[in-house]
Order: sequence, then structure tokens, then C-alpha cells
Amino acid sequence: MSELAIDLARIQFAFTVSFHIIFPAFSIGLASYITVLEALHLKTKQHQYLELSKYWTKIFAVTFGMGVVSGIVMSYQFGTNWGVFSDKTGPVLGPLMGYEVLTAFFLEAGFLGIMLFGRERVGPKLHFLAVAVVAFGTLLSATWILSVNSWMQTPAGFDFNDKGQFIVTDWFEVVFNPSFPYRLVHMVIAAYLTTAFMVAGVGAWHLLRAPHNELGRISLSMGMWMAVLVTPIQIVAGDLHGLNTLEHQPMKVAAMEGHFETQKGAPLILFGIPNEETETVDYKVEIPKLGSIILTHSIDGEIKGLKSVPPEERPPVATVFWSFRIMVGIGFLMLGLGLVSLWLRYKKTLYETAWFLRTCVYAAPCGFIAILAGWVTTEVGRQPYTVYGLLRTSESVSPIDASAVGASLAVFVLVYFVIFGAGIYYLLKLMRKSPTKYEQDLDGRIVTRLSHGNSSKDIIVNPEPASGKES
Repeated sequence: MSELAIDLARIQFAFTVSFHIIFPAFSIGLASYITVLEALHLKTKQHQYLELSKYWTKIFAVTFGMGVVSGIVMSYQFGTNWGVFSDKTGPVLGPLMGYEVLTAFFLEAGFLGIMLFGRERVGPKLHFLAVAVVAFGTLLSATWILSVNSWMQTPAGFDFNDKGQFIVTDWFEVVFNPSFPYRLVHMVIAAYLTTAFMVAGVGAWHLLRAPHNELGRISLSMGMWMAVLVTPIQIVAGDLHGLNTLEHQPMKVAAMEGHFETQKGAPLILFGIPNEETETVDYKVEIPKLGSIILTHSIDGEIKGLKSVPPEERPPVATVFWSFRIMVGIGFLMLGLGLVSLWLRYKKTLYETAWFLRTCVYAAPCGFIAILAGWVTTEVGRQPYTVYGLLRTSESVSPIDASAVGASLAVFVLVYFVIFGAGIYYLLKLMRKSPTKYEQDLDGRIVTRLSHGNSSKDIIVNPEPASGKES
């Protein structure tokens, strides 16, 4: 099979998985967030939590549906473009994917209807239970999928049969392979942070329009508390994940850090331009010794360089180097915003500081960008293997022509941008609607939204700009 066909097959899978991953990640976080809102409503009987739950449940429904549809497309590619991979790894990965459907997906599907349509039919406690089960289902789904991906990164509990297929010798080792716990924790926290910043951004948007929007205040407050409390945990989880990666995939770490030479007391390269021809990092800005301190927790710890293996065994350095920095940079941006929110909360100006609210609106999608950058780091850093160290990417593809892959890729790009573009537009439209009855519009006028059937319109309550209080 030609190199062009392999590259096109990889691009097609990367394109579809990039569209897919943002929806399950958002679904995981939203389901848990709605569960918290339902629990708060049951405990406090405050209607604000119920209204927010209804508001975000509509958004969850659309997100969940788009995640299911985009996931189905991905599964077909295993048979069309990656037939050899499916044949070789099927005895291991096939059952794991089946368990995800039989447990998590059936669990979600069974209770999703009650969550979406049963609020007035089953009572608040049973409805809360349905929401909690759906949230647990999303986490269970993530568990199986991440077990699959982690096994591809750090395979364990297997042997080979006479056909060259991977076969299971120990299911416990397969599921709980060396990188699985770290990858699961890192990804689930990333999903929660992504949702937190989306919720905070939407709340900030409505506070800019109506400073006294109570539900907007609750959304911003809850999102920023998550940023303050969970981002440091994510940084620690990322550090532990990095130590695990250094042990099992040292060349991935070398590419992430931009180290071509094996060295003790390695510096931390903040920025630079990796040059794979000269095997150097040009124009680098570095901090001496800090690389070894972070990666080995020792000032003289040894970091293996890319030159320790032949060029054909190395991942694409520049891609991994920059995607890793995007992910880490966004993580510290999240932490910074969380700390600023603490200061503004202390000053009692969290909901009135316009520049901070605008920053939260702009930062709303940063979690999705971080997730995509993290997955690029993970998957490109595994190259040139699909099963790390055992099955090369070039040996995993189906015997198909580049023209066929290119044609299907073009169709995917067209269809995805139309269908999912429309879906994302509708999600943004839902978020733009206020969860409260009254809201100040961008011109400072107080408006109320009147709904009839499937249509709605805004009626101006006072034609003059608001003076500061709602009437």
C-alpha cells in the first residue's frame, strides 16, 4: 500500500475522531453537572437549580446525539481503512468494545428517555436517579474506551496465536494495563474542566447582558469553583501520567520535551522550533535542570533522547512538541482564571467585572482545544505504531487505493461540516437563550421572551437602556 494511502487513512481517522471526541467529553461533564444540579434542587428546593437543570438537559440531549452519530462513523473505518489492525487486535479489543455497548451504552439508552421526557411522570427522586444513572453510564463508557486506547499504548496480558493475532492471556492485565488508570483520570478530569469552562462562559455571557441574572451567576460561580479546585488536581494527574509515559513510551516524552540527546539534568524547553533534519531545537528558550526535575523528580535524572533510536522509530517531533505545549498552556490558563475568580470573589466583584466576564466567554471553548491537543500528543506520539512497539501503522491498513481513501475523506469533510456545523450552531443558539425569563439585551433594554409552540420572540419591556436595576 502506498505511503499516500496510509497518510490519507490516518488523516481521515484523525478528522473523524477530532469531531467525535468533543461530544462525548462534553456529555461526560454535562451529565455529572446536571446530576449535581438535580441533587442540589432535591436538597434545597431552590427553583434556580431546577431551571438550570432543564436548561442544560436540552443541550446535553443534542450533544449526546451528535456523539453517538459521530462514533458510529468511526467504527466503520476499522473495517474499511484499518482491516489488518482489526484482524490482528480483534480478539483483544473486540470484546472490550462489545462490553462498552452492553454495559454503558445500554445503561445510558435505558435511562435517557426518563431523563429527557420523564420529569413530570416519575417524580423528582426517580428522575434524579435516572440522571445519575446516565451520568454513571457516560463514565463507564469512557472507562471501556480508554481501556482500549490504553492497551494500544501499553499492551499487556496478551500472547500471539498461529495466525499472528493478539489473544488474551489475562483479562485483568488487558483492562487494567499500565497506562489505563492515569489516562482514565486525566481524561475524565479534562471532561469536567471542559464542561466547567463552558458553563462558566455561558453564565458570563448572560451576565454581560443582564448583570442581575441569577442563573448566570450560579453558572459562573460553579464553573469557577471547579476551575479553582480541579485544575490543580489535573496538573498533578498530568504529572503522574507523564511519569508513566516516560517509563513505557520514552520516545513520546522525548518528542514532547524536544530532547534529541540523552542527558542527565535535562533542561525544560519552554519554546523552540524542532528541526528533525539537524536533530536540534532551534531558537529554544529553556530552564536548566527543570526538565529532569519534572519528569524524574530528580535534578540529575536521565532523560532518553530521540537519537537513542533510529529515525524510523521516532514520532513526528514538531507535531507532538507543539500540541503538548498547547495543552499545558491551556491548563495553566484555566488555573490562572480560577485564581483570578477567587480574588474577585473576595472583592465581591466577580459578577460585575466586565473584562473578566468577557475573558470567561472567550475561554469557554478552551477545554475542547486542550482535549484535542492532548489527544494529538497521545496518538501522534505513539507513532510509528498502532499497538506500541508491536504493530506498525504501515502494517495495520487495509489494501485500498489512495484514490478511494481520498474520495471518502472529501465526502467526510463535506458532510461533517454541513451536519455537525449545523449541530454546533444549534447548540450555540440554545446557549445564547437565557435560562431566566427576563434579560437585558446588548443595548441595555430589558426584554422578556414569549414562547408559543416551537417559536419565540422577544418583547421590549422598557425601550430605554436599563439604569442598573431590572424592573
